[in-house]
Amino acid sequence: MSFLSKLLSEFIDVIEWVDTTPNTLVWKFPRNDNAIKMGAKLIVRESQAAIFINEGRVADVFMPGTYELQTQNMPILTTLNSWKYGFNSPFKADVYFVSTRQFTNQKWGTKNPVMIRDAEFGPVRLRAFGSFNFKVQDAKVFMDQISATNPQFIVEDINEQLRNTIVARGMDAVAQSKIAILDLAANYNEMGTLIANTIQADFAELGLNLTKLLVENISLPPEVEQALDKRSSMGIVGNLGAFAQFQAANAMEKAAENSIGGNLGAAGMGIGVGAAMMNQVGNVFQPNQFNPNEDKTDAPPPPPAAQYHIIKNGNSDGPHSLSDLNLMVSSKTMNKETMVWKKGMAGWAAAGSVAELTDLFDNEPPPVA
Repeated sequence: MSFLSKLLSEFIDVIEWVDTTPNTLVWKFPRNDNAIKMGAKLIVRESQAAIFINEGRVADVFMPGTYELQTQNMPILTTLNSWKYGFNSPFKADVYFVSTRQFTNQKWGTKNPVMIRDAEFGPVRLRAFGSFNFKVQDAKVFMDQISATNPQFIVEDINEQLRNTIVARGMDAVAQSKIAILDLAANYNEMGTLIANTIQADFAELGLNLTKLLVENISLPPEVEQALDKRSSMGIVGNLGAFAQFQAANAMEKAAENSIGGNLGAAGMGIGVGAAMMNQVGNVFQPNQFNPNEDKTDAPPPPPAAQYHIIKNGNSDGPHSLSDLNLMVSSKTMNKETMVWKKGMAGWAAAGSVAELTDLFDNEPPPVA
C-alpha cells in the first residue's frame, strides 16, 4: 500500500448508526481522531437525527436521509471554520446520533403517599402509578440541555427525572381537578390526559415530547380502603332485618345438611335455635307494631327522690335517701329528735316533725314498761 493510499484509508468516508439497542437515546460516532473526508457519505435512518459538534458547539443537524458532506449542506460548520471560499480537505468534528423514536412503557409512580383534599372524606393520602411514552422532539435542544457530550446516553439516565416531574406536576393536577375520590377509578383516561397536558411544557423544555401517559391505578391507604369496604357492604346489605333473617336461614340449612348420617337430635336442636334466632333477630329490625290498647301518651318522668341532710356529731352529713334514713332509724342511729333538712325547707327541723318522715318512726315499738 502506497503512502497516499494509507493516508486516504485513515479518512472517514461513511458515517452511520445501526441501532441494535432498545434504550439508547444518544450515540457518538467513534471517530478516534480520524478526520472526516470532505464528500463523505452521511446516512441518517428513520427515527434518527445526526448532529455535528465543532469544538463543543452544536453545528449542523441532519434529519433522516443520505447526504454527501459538502460545505453547501454544512452552513453552520462552514461558518464556524471560516470556509468562506469552499473547503475540500478532510476536517474534524464530533458526530452524535440521536434516536427520535418512541420509548414506550416507561413506568412512573408515587414513592410516598400524596395528600389530597377530598370534598367528602377530607384530607386523604393517595398512591398512583402508570406508564408513559416519550420521544426526542428537538435533538438540538436535547443535546444542549441534557446529554451534552456524553458518548452514550440511555433512557435510564433521564427516567428518574421524568418520573419525578410526572408525580410532582401530575398530583397537583389531580388535586386541582376536584374529582371526588370515589370517582377517580372511573376517570383514569381523563386523569391521564389532564396530567399529560399539565407536564407537556416541562418535557418540551428538555427537547422531549410526551406522546402518551396512562394512569393504571390510584389507591388509598389500606385502612381507608377497609373503611370504604365496610361502607359498601352496608350499602349492599340495605335492609339489616332481611339480611339477619337470611343469615339465620343459612344456619338452618347447614344444620339440616349436618343431620344426614349424623346426630338427628343435635340437628333438630340446631334447626330450633336457628328458627328462634330468625324470629328474635327479625323482630329486632321490624318496625314497632301498633297496639290499640297501648297508651301512646308520653308519661312524665318520675319525680326525683328526696335527699336529706342530717346533723351528726354537730356536723352536716348527707345527702341521704329515704332508704338510708330508714336504715338509720332501724339501727337506732337516728330518732325523732335528729335534725334534718332537704332542699325546699326553710331551715333545720326535727325528723319527727317532718310529715314525709313520720312513717319511718311508726314501726318503732313502744318503750318497755
